[in-house]
Amino acid sequence: MPNISILGLGNPGQKYDDTRHNIGKDWVINYCLQNNIVLKIKSKLDSSVAVSADERILWGYPNLYVNESGQSIHKIIKNTNLQLIDTVILHDDLDLPMGTIKLKVEGGHGGHNGLKSIISLVGNSFLRIRIGIGHPGQKEDVTNWVLGKFKPHEKKLLDDSYLEFLNIIELLADKQIAKVQLQLHTG
Repeated sequence: MPNISILGLGNPGQKYDDTRHNIGKDWVINYCLQNNIVLKIKSKLDSSVAVSADERILWGYPNLYVNESGQSIHKIIKNTNLQLIDTVILHDDLDLPMGTIKLKVEGGHGGHNGLKSIISLVGNSFLRIRIGIGHPGQKEDVTNWVLGKFKPHEKKLLDDSYLEFLNIIELLADKQIAKVQLQLHTG
């Protein structure tokens, strides 16, 4: 039985692939492809999920729009033996510079509609991997920004942060949260 679940947020449909809002989902998909983990659509969970070969991590992403993510997360928690505290949500974060990643334990939604949906349906005692996508500068530009594709120089920064993410997966699976924070937040 998995120790944790690592779930990435993103919108369904090809037109949203590689957009800023889909970075969490894209990282889950990339990791699973690189590690021969086959994600399967589970309509009962409104999600695509798979268990790692060592059976320590349930990987997945909601198959609903970001602002409806809470429905999928609720079903995953209800239908597995995992607790909310064992759930790691990967999501885009406007408040962090491009390519920065941070681990946050609990907290509010910070204006992120996916987190707002999750918190409203299951509570806030989950872990978040916040992936910095930068801010467009003006509030009225946010929607187009998060639904936009990454520029080449931004992709390079994200490739580096993805490697940082790869370096903390084992620590997450072992629930070594303090070590993850130390690794991500120093240096």
